[in-house]
Amino acid sequence: MLAENLIPMKKKVVYDLGANNGDDIPYYLLKSDIIIAVEANPILCELMIEKFKVEIQAGRLIVENCVVTDKVVSDAVDFYISKTDHVLSQLPQPAPSNLIMFEKVALPAKTISSLIEAHGHPYYIKIDIEYYDAQILRALFSAGIYPPFISAESHSIEVFALLVAHGGYNAFKMVDGASVSKVYSNRLIISENERMQEKFSFPFHSAGPFGNDVDGPWMSADNFLQVLVLEGLGWKDIHATNLESADPSARISVYYLCLFYTRRMIKAMLTRVSTSLRKRLSLG
Repeated sequence: MLAENLIPMKKKVVYDLGANNGDDIPYYLLKSDIIIAVEANPILCELMIEKFKVEIQAGRLIVENCVVTDKVVSDAVDFYISKTDHVLSQLPQPAPSNLIMFEKVALPAKTISSLIEAHGHPYYIKIDIEYYDAQILRALFSAGIYPPFISAESHSIEVFALLVAHGGYNAFKMVDGASVSKVYSNRLIISENERMQEKFSFPFHSAGPFGNDVDGPWMSADNFLQVLVLEGLGWKDIHATNLESADPSARISVYYLCLFYTRRMIKAMLTRVSTSLRKRLSLG
């Protein structure tokens, strides 16, 4: 037996921050050894525990029912559960005009650093915790934690800035949340041991794939910024890695630029026509 075969392989740990109802867990089971699913909403945690009983018993999945924070808190924290759509629940207090749409509940909290200390260094971290992604990124990097693969929702340009300036990442991809279930349907996924392949379809509202399962080449920060400017912020996940090198030739094509500006001109024209019609109707 070769000596290197006696060396235990480091387990790949995936952190699903904002696991919701566990839609991403079946995919993560294919790509990792252990999944740490962190979800604040107790009802959604109960759903995950019931749905993934076998995986939990086998030690493949750990469900952490808590609010993930960037700083230590001594007591429970106020968390706002959406009354209309569970994916919109959040830690930051909603705007006063929207408070009626949320139920405020006091829930236990754990810092991202304490979670990683308890469960091991991350191979990949998915951060999808409404309007709190930047704070978690800052806490990770301040603690010297730089996962080989990481993603965060791009509601703020600060997310990208933190990945580049504080995380030191230089290779990027994007996953569009609204089209995940269509673009990544019936995909052939190579499992963690790279010996098995399985077809997988990502459900609507899932985060979709990570790493090299995301379509397209890895882009440099400069070239990716152009994509981000054109695509805009919002329901889009920025993926970053320090394991892969960016392809310097991966940039926005002239065709894409022309298509983008054509769409923008058409949209502007339709807006002008619509405004003109409304004025005429109000006068008539």
